[in-house]
Amino acid sequence: MGFVELILTVCTLTEPASCEERHLSFVDEGSLTQCMSQAPPAIAEWANSHPGRRVVKWRCSYPGTEGSSL
Repeated sequence: MGFVELILTVCTLTEPASCEERHLSFVDEGSLTQCMSQAPPAIAEWANSHPGRRVVKWRCSYPGTEGSSL
């Protein structure tokens, strides 16, 4: 069983133009589409534990293959 990355673009609340990507690993259970459907609870959990940051966008990708992201 492989992994899928959930890639979050997050910005600081004090400096909204200061953004970076955070990579979270998911167990690959079939497809990138399935990752997309399972992502919202993981995003909410990450956001709750990082109160000074805001998730502005997200996507799923296989590790090392950014060109295959949705």
